[in-house]
Amino acid sequence: MWGLTIEPALDRTDLLAETVASAIRAWKGDGAFQVAEIDPGLADTAAFCERYAVPLEVSANCVIVAGKRGGETRLAACVVLATTRADVNGVVRKHLDARKASFAPQDQAVAETGMEYGGITPFGLPSTWPVLVDRAVTEQAYVVVGSGVRRSKLIVPGAALAGIGTAEVLPGLAR
Repeated sequence: MWGLTIEPALDRTDLLAETVASAIRAWKGDGAFQVAEIDPGLADTAAFCERYAVPLEVSANCVIVAGKRGGETRLAACVVLATTRADVNGVVRKHLDARKASFAPQDQAVAETGMEYGGITPFGLPSTWPVLVDRAVTEQAYVVVGSGVRRSKLIVPGAALAGIGTAEVLPGLAR
């Protein structure tokens, strides 16, 4: 598929962050999870898609957002196709009932997820976090997302993202 060598994810848990491997082992939904080893220097979306001939339309980004209100901070994950951007100051802020919302600082995102920056994925996140998924992601036959580490990518059915326990599919999440 594309320019990737794809293997069953559970056969290559060495290519996954531990929290991601645990989430995939416990997965009860439909769909096969595949993994592909990549050059970690090419983990960022644009470089990855160019090198491995993966269309941006099937690559999904997972960003961690911090919503703040009255001294309280709520973290959430947003998953949007690489051809779009999450509407952090509109849809996400309102959905989190936050006064202000912004991308979480890199060090906080890494510490809170247990994943490498550039490899953060919606699978294996803390169970208290909402995972906000743009509807367009779930409509793709397959999407490429992070694996928790920079040296690989997961290939999963788009509909699988709606099956994450705390997932909420939101039309208009992405612009």
